[in-house]
Amino acid sequence: MKATPELVAGIIDNLRRVFQVVNEQSKRAEHETGLTGPQLWAIKVMSEIAPIKLSDLARKMYLHPATVVGIIDRLEARGLVERTRSTKDRRVVELALTPLGNEKVSQSPNVAQELLVGGLEALTDAQLINIYDGLEQFVKILGAQEIPPQLIMSPEVNVPKPL
Repeated sequence: MKATPELVAGIIDNLRRVFQVVNEQSKRAEHETGLTGPQLWAIKVMSEIAPIKLSDLARKMYLHPATVVGIIDRLEARGLVERTRSTKDRRVVELALTPLGNEKVSQSPNVAQELLVGGLEALTDAQLINIYDGLEQFVKILGAQEIPPQLIMSPEVNVPKPL
């Protein structure tokens, strides 16, 4: 077993690596596409499953629907996403990529969120619990329990909007 200083140094170095990869991938994605990581992630999910309801997109992205509404609003304003009424149920609004949105996806790099979710979903429940518990400890160490979770490298916050 390693000594405490070696363990602490290893943990800090691994955190640095995580932040470095997330930062570099987010900057690369924004530089290459002009989209934030969450916006790019949304259109990538939509390229795999479309048309899709906003609630289903939010679930696939592990985000609150109110957060996804803001992302979709910005993507729609850029002509990358369109909202349409379902032909099966007119009350349901479905989201799909426009041709420009599909083009953007085909030219885009991976985003950190996409890699994280894919990697986490492949783990066992026991592995996920270990990671969850460890991250909970980090949050407590930093006194960050009450901070709203901001999306990675984005101003978006994953909390429901007040009514």
